[in-house]
Amino acid sequence: MSEFKQGSPIRNRAPQTIGFLLLDNFTLISLASAVEPLRMANHLSGRELYRWCTLTQDGHAVTASDGLQITPDAGLAKAPPLDMVIICGGVNIQNSVTREQVLWLQAQARQGRQLGAVCTGSWALAKAGLLDGYECSVHWECLAALQEAFPRVAITTRLFSIDRNRTTSSGGTAPMDMMLHLIGCEHGRELAAGISEMFIYERIRNEQDHQRVPLKHMLGSNQPKLQEIVALMEANLEEPIDLDELASYVDVSRRQLERLFQKYLHCSPSRYYLKLRLIRARQLLKQTSMSIIEVASVCGFVSTPHFSKCYREYFGIPPRDERAGQNGNVVRLVPVTEEALMASSAAQAALSRAQSESTFASVRL
Repeated sequence: MSEFKQGSPIRNRAPQTIGFLLLDNFTLISLASAVEPLRMANHLSGRELYRWCTLTQDGHAVTASDGLQITPDAGLAKAPPLDMVIICGGVNIQNSVTREQVLWLQAQARQGRQLGAVCTGSWALAKAGLLDGYECSVHWECLAALQEAFPRVAITTRLFSIDRNRTTSSGGTAPMDMMLHLIGCEHGRELAAGISEMFIYERIRNEQDHQRVPLKHMLGSNQPKLQEIVALMEANLEEPIDLDELASYVDVSRRQLERLFQKYLHCSPSRYYLKLRLIRARQLLKQTSMSIIEVASVCGFVSTPHFSKCYREYFGIPPRDERAGQNGNVVRLVPVTEEALMASSAAQAALSRAQSESTFASVRL
């Protein structure tokens, strides 16, 4: 789905310019998570790979959701030439997007700009009609509202999504994973891994990682029985409960149970249960030293071959490759060797300067 390709760094490539459009009540952590990898990419490479600027509608200061005011570099009318625009959303997004911003985004799309969003910023792109037919990610608090308001948008619970020239992420630190992925695809995985190490970011998450979305935000408060069934599933992953038993626990028939899952979760109960067990298995493979046999057992699989088959069908790679980090299409944490860093004296000097900084979370206020 992504058009970005893995490859070696291109020395003569012009810097990529990214404009961050700050909406009222945007979340500062999402902006910092997106900007800081760009800064560190320049430091560690010893070259200006990226330039960035902050934008608001009229060029006046904007207030973040935590109350801090940010003075932008320019208003929309005086924005510099851009390669990419990323909308930074936050609280009360439904009332933060203006007609002027929508028209400007539509103009950027006509000019072929790559468009992105972080936190709830996808709402602005959707309102401009620029996500119709695209997959997109958004903070889980906005997920149900976005799906209801814009049914032509293919909303996913993934941390970030890259679909052709649309690049969207959920909130918090997820924009960092998205930007590290893009940097790795553009300039090599070693650079992305080096940035991750500098930020003490233990694992670069990828497009297959999902947000932990509270079920009530997907279903609303009017499906208590379904919420109770899912809670029972989550509490019984090692020894899965038979579906007839699950139905009896909440006093519904097996057929009613299946209808509830199909209507609200768009899959069968058994498929949903299997997904919960596989997601748990993936967490254990990535975060523990448990053997594949042990992981299969604690996630309710009767045999390792059956576990491997289900895992590969769902995630696209077998468990042993997940553990070994052999999926070539995903940016993973690869230690930067001393030889690689010493290859360029400029890069080494940049690394020394970066290591002496007191903080890696600087944003111009």
